Amino acid sequence: MADTKTREKAGGRNSGPKSELEGFSREMLHWFLRQMLVYRRFEEKAEEAYAIGKIGGFCHLHIGQEAVAHGVVGPLRPDDYVVTSYRDHTQALAKGVDPGPVMAELYGRKGGSVGGKGGSMHIFGTDVGFMGGHGIVGGQIPLATGIGWAIKYRKSDQVCVCCLGDAAVNQGAFLESLNMAAVWKLPVIYVVENNEYGMGTAFKRVSALPVVERAAGTGVPAHSVDGQDVLATWRLVERLASEVRNGAGPQYVDARTYRFRGHSMSDPVSGTYRTRKEVEGKKTESDPISILRDRLFEAELLTQAELKEIDSEVQEVIEAAVRFAEESPLPDAADLYTDTYAQINEHGRLFLDGRDR
Repeated sequence: MADTKTREKAGGRNSGPKSELEGFSREMLHWFLRQMLVYRRFEEKAEEAYAIGKIGGFCHLHIGQEAVAHGVVGPLRPDDYVVTSYRDHTQALAKGVDPGPVMAELYGRKGGSVGGKGGSMHIFGTDVGFMGGHGIVGGQIPLATGIGWAIKYRKSDQVCVCCLGDAAVNQGAFLESLNMAAVWKLPVIYVVENNEYGMGTAFKRVSALPVVERAAGTGVPAHSVDGQDVLATWRLVERLASEVRNGAGPQYVDARTYRFRGHSMSDPVSGTYRTRKEVEGKKTESDPISILRDRLFEAELLTQAELKEIDSEVQEVIEAAVRFAEESPLPDAADLYTDTYAQINEHGRLFLDGRDR
């Protein structure tokens, strides 16, 4: 962990602009900024659509945590895997799922990434290695461990990244999965998006140890990084992915971040568990997009005109995604019986493998 902290300090917000940006080209840094703007604008549109009733059910936004999405997913290879929780929109985009099908899935439309059947909490893109958002807290952790086992069984050098919220480390499956991953040296990187709260409960109220220490006793090395710093996060995950490919075994990352919206769209921005002053202070001090933007301005690697052009292009991408969602038809009634393991006919009788039971 000492090595990680040293690297984080060297590439973190306390360093000078030159050391912060070292190793990244101007084009790459502009791409980082563009991608985080895609995530932010997408979520803002989702928030707007939910408020006027175009999106139903549950909807958990990632606003404020864009640097984790890009810094964790961006360094991976196209054939690597990502599996995550229900706060999954931006991670799907980061892994390569097209914004149109992601937005259509939120709308519950047939053009959605899973035909409108999953909605906000269950985005999938298996063709690009995005193995879904999962609504059960911690439910994705053993799935990621299983994916890691499959990778090792096939003797591939792929990596599986598992993103989870800080509340998920209190699930039994967390310790069981990390223990098995350590015993079998599975190629999985478990990333905790430590946004300080599990729904409305501060993490320190439910754990005697900080997030970074919760993997202690499993044999999985732990690392900590400023999750609002996309460059520090990218550098760490890029290094860990390389080490895991070369047989280092599973890794555990505490990515310290913060969500600027409530737990879900049904939760006010601050609710009763955090003050508006706290939220506004975090927005001012640690907005990941503003942090990168200001660094690029200071290093004279970005102009106001370039920023305006990037954001304008991003807005067009998101508007196109919204149009795709709104023009996509609703699923047919017959679609209710597709992609299922069993069917119930109109008489309430169950069919399995085409046989009446």
